[in-house]
Amino acid sequence: MKEKHMTGLVQLSIDDGVAIITLHRPEVRNAINDEMRAELISIIEQVGNDNAVRAVVLTGSGQSFCSGGDVGGMKERLAVPAGDVAFNGWRRQQRTHKGVAALHGLGKPTIAAVNGAAAGLGCDMALACDFIVASEEAVFMMSFIKRGLVSDGGGMYFLPRRVGLSRAKELIFTGRSVAPTEALDIGLADRVSPAATLVSDAAAWGRELGRGSSAAIALSKAILDRTFETAEEQVFALGREAQAICYTTAQHHDSVAAFLDKSKRRER
Repeated sequence: MKEKHMTGLVQLSIDDGVAIITLHRPEVRNAINDEMRAELISIIEQVGNDNAVRAVVLTGSGQSFCSGGDVGGMKERLAVPAGDVAFNGWRRQQRTHKGVAALHGLGKPTIAAVNGAAAGLGCDMALACDFIVASEEAVFMMSFIKRGLVSDGGGMYFLPRRVGLSRAKELIFTGRSVAPTEALDIGLADRVSPAATLVSDAAAWGRELGRGSSAAIALSKAILDRTFETAEEQVFALGREAQAICYTTAQHHDSVAAFLDKSKRRER
C-alpha cells in the first residue's frame, strides 16, 4: 500500500514499509529555512511513531539533495541589532540540532539518497543518516568554510567517524567537492546508483535493512551510535539491558516458537 502526504516544503510517501522523505524547495536547491526545518522534524516524528514504517529514505527534489542553510535567511539574521545576533543564532542552532538529532536518533534504518549537491548543512544531514547512497550526479561539499562558518549540523561528529580524523579535517578546512567515486572510496558514501533508480535502489535496501525485529534494530542502533565514545563495560551493560527488553518482545517469542516447531517437524 502506498500513501502520500504532501506539504509545502517536505513531501512524504510510504510504500511497502519504507518512508521516503523528500526535501522540496527545488527553486533554491532545497536550502533549509525555518519552515522546512519545522516540517521535517514533524515528519520525522510521524514516521518514527508509525510501526508500519520499517526504514526511511531522505532525498531531495529536483537536481539537488540539499544546498545547505538558506543564505537569504543568513542575510536577514545579520540585519538585526548587533547585540541580538549571537543569542538569536544560539536559539536557531538549538532548532537545527533538534532536527539533526531527530534524524540521527530515529530508531529505524535511515538512508540518504543523495541525488545531487549535498552542501554544508545538506552534507551534514546526509551524514546524520545511517547509510548514504549517492547517484552518479551527486557531489558532497563541507562548504561552511566558504561562508566563514563551522559545520553546525553534526558534521564534525559524523564525518570523522566515516572518513577518519585527518581526512575530515581536510574536507572541512577546504570545503572542496567530492565526487561519487571518491566518496565511495573514502567511505563518505556506501553505494553509488544510477540517477534514474537512486530512490528505488535506496528503498529496496531500506526494506532489506528493516526486515528484522524492529525492537532489536532500534536498540542495536541506539548502542552502536554511542560506541566510539563509550567504555567497553558500558557497552556491555547497555547490551544486557537491550537484550532483556528483546526477551519480552513478540518477535523474539514468535521466532523461537517457529524455530522449535520447524525442528520438531524435521525430527518426525
